[in-house]
Amino acid sequence: MNETPQSSRPRAGRRQDDPARTSERVVGFEDNRLASDLYGQYDQHLALIEQRLGIEATARGNYVSLRGDRDACATAAEVLEGLYQRLLRGEDIGPGDVDGAIRVATAVSEQQAVLPGLSSLAQIGTRKKTVTARTVTQDRYLRALNENDLVFAAGPAGTGKTYLAVAYAASLLEKGMVDRIILSRPAVEAGERLGFLPGDMREKVDPYLRPLYDALYDMMPTDRVERGVQNRVIEIAPLAFMRGRTLSNAAVILDEAQNCTTMQMKMFLTRLGEGSKMIITGDPSQVDLPPGQKSGLREAIDLLASVEGVAHIAFMEQDVVRNALVQRIVRAYEKAEAAQGARRGGA
Repeated sequence: MNETPQSSRPRAGRRQDDPARTSERVVGFEDNRLASDLYGQYDQHLALIEQRLGIEATARGNYVSLRGDRDACATAAEVLEGLYQRLLRGEDIGPGDVDGAIRVATAVSEQQAVLPGLSSLAQIGTRKKTVTARTVTQDRYLRALNENDLVFAAGPAGTGKTYLAVAYAASLLEKGMVDRIILSRPAVEAGERLGFLPGDMREKVDPYLRPLYDALYDMMPTDRVERGVQNRVIEIAPLAFMRGRTLSNAAVILDEAQNCTTMQMKMFLTRLGEGSKMIITGDPSQVDLPPGQKSGLREAIDLLASVEGVAHIAFMEQDVVRNALVQRIVRAYEKAEAAQGARRGGA
């Protein structure tokens, strides 16, 4: 790896750096085939690194020349080397993985201190797919799932909290660490008036559990999911039908938990049996309960904050990993809500 100071002006569209801090860095990779995968189709991964870090990244064979701000070039080199290590392990990478590596590499120092390095970010592996944390918070989330029997994951849409929960449940099932997966979600308002809907139980609740199914199909072969549903290894358990059960040796997921009442949440949490893991996900900013009714999610997080074996992972707007526009949408809503709160406080 070489570093040569340069003082010429960057190409148009690049960040104008202090000439004294501008440098060129060359990163090499031994395997030409993996280097091609690292760069992406038509060098799209390098283009993303250029765009996000404000540098120039030029590939020549199995070498990449990085030119720009010295710290930004160091970050780009760290990202490329971390992704290359994942390719060496046989993992696939895409633009989302590149974006995630950049997010983690540019995290503030306080967050970076808890990370083991880009090539050692927490992962979930199934026979069909390996999922790697794409933000510092996702890394904390995946580690919390391994270390605790009950994990709350709260935050805005698009942060991966539900997707990772399902991926983790699928991995536990494949490894034989649990006997079944149980998916639950408040459906048709807080009162869950399922009896008014046509069809059997699965047909009634399928539309409300579709995001969970989508994640399952990503992690497991379609026929395995269908067989699992048929033989109840993968069980659909609407919240209204959970009362009186004990859920043992299971990976249990409650999604959209912000729409649970206090009593519903208490009832669900006390279903946890031996050998089980329970994951509660929700967005406290999207409560659909009737006015004046308290969200059971918020209350449970506060009540159980100091209980051993329980973890709470708070996702923020910067953890959104969907289309970049989603992050800007969440930011706009949060700003509007903050302004509204300030007006109410000053009234």
